Amino acid sequence: MEQRLSVITLGVSDLTRSRAFYEQGLGWTVGSAAEQAVFFQLNGLILALYPREALAMDADVAAEGHGFAGIALAHNVRRREEVDTVLAMAERAGGRIAKPAQATFWGGYSGYFADPDGHLWEVAHNPFWGLDAAGNVSLARGRGRDE
Repeated sequence: MEQRLSVITLGVSDLTRSRAFYEQGLGWTVGSAAEQAVFFQLNGLILALYPREALAMDADVAAEGHGFAGIALAHNVRRREEVDTVLAMAERAGGRIAKPAQATFWGGYSGYFADPDGHLWEVAHNPFWGLDAAGNVSLARGRGRDE
């Protein structure tokens, strides 16, 4: 697994309020938005805002209590097959598979593992985002893609 953090996804209770905080309160520019998600292009990674309940459902964990802290770290890969490879590597290293890899509703392929402390990581192949040779992810479709 390459040493990289691609996306920080924050599970939020009110997407409109959270978007306003980052966009208007902090002056950040929205790079992309959908009905249930807002993405900010940062320097070398993406911050995503996603409804807490929907994020928990996506990772197949309970939204409240032990097992879900309202955040999922993401590691994007260049090819679909790498998702399975990285998940297996994490499991061999002592992680727990929280959600096996599968095709997603948004057109990609992803799965989740929990590190030994229970922190969730999504491993994803997103054919709509760019990923350069250094592992920097970009919301620009195909920009910097190294496949």
